[in-house]
Amino acid sequence: MSKKFIYTVLATIFLIGGLIGYNYYNKIFGSSVTKDTIIFVYSSDSLTDIKEKIAKVSSSPNTFLFVSAIKKFSIPKTGRYLIKKGMSNNDVVNILKSGRQIAVNVSFNNQDTLEKFAGRIAVQLEIDSASIVNSFIDKDFLSQNGLTEKSVLQICIPNSYQFYWNVTAANFRDKLLVEYNRFWNATRIEKAKSLNLTKDQVIVLASIVQKETAKEQERPIVAGLYLNRLKDGWPLQADPTVIYSVRETKGQDFAMKRVLTADLAIDSPYNTYKNIGLPPTLISMPDISSIDAVLNAEKHNYMYMCASIEKLGYHAFATTLSQHNNNAAKYHIWLNKQGVNR
Repeated sequence: MSKKFIYTVLATIFLIGGLIGYNYYNKIFGSSVTKDTIIFVYSSDSLTDIKEKIAKVSSSPNTFLFVSAIKKFSIPKTGRYLIKKGMSNNDVVNILKSGRQIAVNVSFNNQDTLEKFAGRIAVQLEIDSASIVNSFIDKDFLSQNGLTEKSVLQICIPNSYQFYWNVTAANFRDKLLVEYNRFWNATRIEKAKSLNLTKDQVIVLASIVQKETAKEQERPIVAGLYLNRLKDGWPLQADPTVIYSVRETKGQDFAMKRVLTADLAIDSPYNTYKNIGLPPTLISMPDISSIDAVLNAEKHNYMYMCASIEKLGYHAFATTLSQHNNNAAKYHIWLNKQGVNR
């Protein structure tokens, strides 16, 4: 056998071995992901389920299972993962195996009830709304923090927060409590004391201000008016508290575009036409502008207000009852012309 033949055979073997080795290496370390994408891994997902999700952005999705087997990866960790363009199957497996997920920006605005709030959160995270509600009304949690099922909503300050997508309901709740306590810094606490109000009372009043006007620039004026009434021992006579009282009886979806005289007599501790002082708890989730509107309320002599017909969405303020009656008469005539009966 000639040396030339031997060299040819060896060269062929090395070439085949090299091709096999290159193919093997490329399957594991070669670029596979064709574009950036976010994938969600649920607790019920198998590796095959994940492969199907990756298949939409991968040039070699079947190899994902091959690499998973080599790296002894079989139990996915739930989470929200960023898979970047140019990643190899090895990179993808490493990320999923380590649970190296990215956070979610969770945001919420003013919600009237804990149930509505939970529904808003459940569409942004893996946890379901029932778990969220149950974590917030946990008796031990409420007792330890001086809260009730009706007042616990106050720890939810509308904002944008970062959470891992698979955060537990309890950890979600606890972080909001931490943020709530951080919100009440020394400056805000001192301002509350200067108004002779507790943190809870500020939140309650802010929730009324929130419901009373959607105009942020008007909120300090409205807050100042209610503080004037509290100081002089007047009932707040805030329509939003009457609406809250009615909906407690008739359901949260009961439509009320107009408060009727009969509504003012409803027997409820939240009815500020019948009861002097603040309601027992907040009537909605106030945002930061409403809370700060109370803490930085405008000082004035207004004691009355009524929806304005000259500037829709705003209020007409008055210092005397006669001025207010004039404003109220105009408003009621306008409502009747609009055909607003309820």
